[in-house]
Amino acid sequence: MLLLPVLLGVAASHADPWQLVLGGAALAAYLSSATLQAWARARRTPEYRAPILVYGATFAVLGLVLVVSFPLLLLTLLVAIPTALIVFEGAKPGTRRDLGNSLAQTVQALVLVPAAAYVSGEFDIGRVIACTAIAAAYLIGTILVVRSVLRERGNDRFAALSMGLHLALAAAALLLLPAAYGVVGLALATRSIALPYLQRRWAGGPHPLRPIHVGLVEIAASIAVVVVALAVPL
Repeated sequence: MLLLPVLLGVAASHADPWQLVLGGAALAAYLSSATLQAWARARRTPEYRAPILVYGATFAVLGLVLVVSFPLLLLTLLVAIPTALIVFEGAKPGTRRDLGNSLAQTVQALVLVPAAAYVSGEFDIGRVIACTAIAAAYLIGTILVVRSVLRERGNDRFAALSMGLHLALAAAALLLLPAAYGVVGLALATRSIALPYLQRRWAGGPHPLRPIHVGLVEIAASIAVVVVALAVPL
């Protein structure tokens, strides 16, 4: 989830070493958040304290370097703080990770698109908005697809929501973007239909659809999105 928005930020601008620092800070922040959530769900057991300190210190150092060099990055806190409250609310023991929690994490990741463009020194607002929209479409679509075959498997309405959104996004890509984006959009829509179908067809058989299979499909899908974004600038 973190690498794709950073790379789309590169696609909206150009490659720059500062984007590596940004990516490192984002990774440290993610690991800190994930470990804090695990710590909260485990009722604050002590084995999580050392990783939290290491990840937190790494994020603090890299974040400070970035903010000193690019003060406007402080504006990301306008998104990071409220979404973090939603994420950690869902980390309470016994709390189910709902769709809102996943969407809040997606919004956090999307901030990396304009941030990656900004630290490169090239910030074209039109390209940044377009690449952020593409990242949002892909990440939100991924959440719906994955949930449709895992947490919401068997829920026909949820699967239909995922399929409908993907078909609408594919149509928008075909109408508004270069042809390569439309092809990827159609491929992503096809996968939103195929995965729930295969999950139902293979359920109870010797080779059911497993999370690893879904993960491999999503890796291929994310690579396709990034390759097109980098190869066909907007």
